[in-house]
Amino acid sequence: MELEVRHLRVICAIAETGSLTRAAAALHQTQPGLSAQLRRIETMLGGRLFERGQNGVVPTPLGELVLTRALAVLPTLDDLMNTAAVAQRSAAMPHRFRLGSVSSPLLGGLISSIRAVYPAADITSRGHHTPQPLVDDVANGRLEVAVVGDSPGYELPAPTGVVLWPVVTEPVFALLPEAHPLAAKEEVDLADLMDQDWAVPRPEDRTPEYWARAGMGTGRRMRVRYEAEGRLLVEIVRHGHAVSLVQPTFDEVPGIAVRPIAGNPIQYRQILAWHREGPLATAGDTVGRQVTEEYRQACDRNPVYRRWLVRQGR
Repeated sequence: MELEVRHLRVICAIAETGSLTRAAAALHQTQPGLSAQLRRIETMLGGRLFERGQNGVVPTPLGELVLTRALAVLPTLDDLMNTAAVAQRSAAMPHRFRLGSVSSPLLGGLISSIRAVYPAADITSRGHHTPQPLVDDVANGRLEVAVVGDSPGYELPAPTGVVLWPVVTEPVFALLPEAHPLAAKEEVDLADLMDQDWAVPRPEDRTPEYWARAGMGTGRRMRVRYEAEGRLLVEIVRHGHAVSLVQPTFDEVPGIAVRPIAGNPIQYRQILAWHREGPLATAGDTVGRQVTEEYRQACDRNPVYRRWLVRQGR
């Protein structure tokens, strides 16, 4: 019997859970079966890997040594397997594109850009409210391309093999009830916004944390009253219960006003993510440039953002 990758996963699972019972559940095995497997692994390695006690199991010195090596080896093996899977799927289905996107004006342009390069492409898409799971799906071959984004100080890490292609760093604008006194201004001060009640997205992607940190520079704290996204957030603002922030390409609708924030204190970076071994390996820059042009056209269609760009000399 030779030591295999699955044996290393068993050792790591036991150490992580601290219990043979919990490790067996995590690995979808029976506890007796896992105990027998552990005994065979210990026989192969020539010593006990775990000491059993009333509070569970703890690694022996030999177990600590094996565990350290296993934790170093497994991520590399996982990355190799993921990269191979991505390359195999790309070779088998070169014109299949599963897209993911956070709330962004880029998705429509991305679909158009891919179709321009691959007219016969089979394209599907799904949304997610936070970017990191989408980047992970690109890394693991579950998506070919994703539209994601981040904020200064909260930049997305790029997993091995994933390209993060910046499209634009844009200002973030205030979302106000149309009848709010601040809506009468061409630009609003962040300090004045901080004096209001706020509606913010869920905190998983840390966007509200970034907003609050930016607001603390005014000496004020954000008063978060409502947690909502998309249409729910807009309706809370429309009814005058709160203010919020939006991307500058957000279209004003009845009951809503979008205004720039003086000094551009809050920013957002729009990003495309794809795998180096995926179908955009050679066409990524071409698609990225086309998406950037689509974004510029979206800016031109938005009067609030267009006026802001003119004042900035852009």
